[in-house]
Amino acid sequence: MKKTMLLLAIIALLAVSCSKHVHKVGTGATGAGVEEARQWYALWGLVALNNVDTNQMTAGAQNYTVETQQAPMDIILNMFTGMVTVYSRSVTVKK
Repeated sequence: MKKTMLLLAIIALLAVSCSKHVHKVGTGATGAGVEEARQWYALWGLVALNNVDTNQMTAGAQNYTVETQQAPMDIILNMFTGMVTVYSRSVTVKK
């Protein structure tokens, strides 16, 4: 019984959706420039704790790609911060 519960717990952790949203502006990313930030939320995502300004991260570029996702590092962090209803999400701007 314990092995079955452990197996189900491992499957549940591995099956967590790492949803990713990609937004291309102009022709999308053409260079190698990358800016990364982490957005923090409280109360299961209802209240933003910080402001990630993607416009500032683009530094005036005309063609770029914005990706928001719950990356593997976010999942690890959320295992600990989720106990107090704080969760993170990664924001990446590729120029």
